[in-house]
Amino acid sequence: MPDTNTPQVASARRCGLIAIVGKPNVGKSTLLNALVGQKISITSRKAQTTRHRITGMRTEGATQFVFVDTPGFQTRHGNALNRSLNKTVQGAVGDVDLVLFVVEAGSFNQADEQVLKLLAEGVPVLLIANKLDTIKHRAELAPWLQEMQHRFERLGAKAEMVPLSAKNPKDIERLLGICEKYLPEQDWWYSEDELTDRSEKFLAGEIVREKLFRLTGDELPYTSTVVIDKFEEEPGKTASRFVKIAATIVVERDGHKAMVIGDKGERLKRIGMEARQELEKLMDAKVFLELWVKVRSGWADDEARVRSFGYE
Repeated sequence: MPDTNTPQVASARRCGLIAIVGKPNVGKSTLLNALVGQKISITSRKAQTTRHRITGMRTEGATQFVFVDTPGFQTRHGNALNRSLNKTVQGAVGDVDLVLFVVEAGSFNQADEQVLKLLAEGVPVLLIANKLDTIKHRAELAPWLQEMQHRFERLGAKAEMVPLSAKNPKDIERLLGICEKYLPEQDWWYSEDELTDRSEKFLAGEIVREKLFRLTGDELPYTSTVVIDKFEEEPGKTASRFVKIAATIVVERDGHKAMVIGDKGERLKRIGMEARQELEKLMDAKVFLELWVKVRSGWADDEARVRSFGYE
């Protein structure tokens, strides 16, 4: 018979901050969503899709992982928008317990090098060789991984190498296990069921922007943005929640406005429909979404306007 009077010792809680950094378009947001277990950061093929510091939480057993997704560090354009995004990256990497430095497996170029230089001394780094599913012969990676090890050692930094595909659940579980050992023993910062520190209003703007980028492809410059003008909740007649959202898509030229609206308004309708359907799932609510398109020439190089559109 077990001794029922002996108190059970609970494992000590762990909690820590993990920054996800890398150049544009290496899969940071896809990785964050996989680590959290739900989509909280938007993704598209367009570089610089992520524009804000987005925190996502995952609580497993006694450990709470607090991930910070950052914009891709931009070295090509020096406008006010990109200066704001780069400042966000630099602010995220300083005071963390661990950095996930995401690169494409088998590749490391000047843009990756620029991100490497941002990493603070003394902060542990996991080099995430992402998109492993695109490498046909894994053995080909061995010389590249060795070269990466030497590169870090020359900079006086230590990095643990983690080749993975963010789309593979087993790889994600393995990465969580590696991250856990770097987190300090301390109480959790968030409740167990919280997934992000961002509001539904913020997520609504991000999802509209994702659909905008996905449905316009490379035609539309990345400087287009979305501003939420109204976000109101009312008691639902047929659903428990009814949310009314009005949003403005901001572009820099009249030609871009015509591109977003599309022939007879078809493209704008599709952006609205896809965004509404995703928001209804995310918020478990009936959503009424109204979209407008406005031209604000040169906004991305106007610091005051960049701030007014919600960039830090």
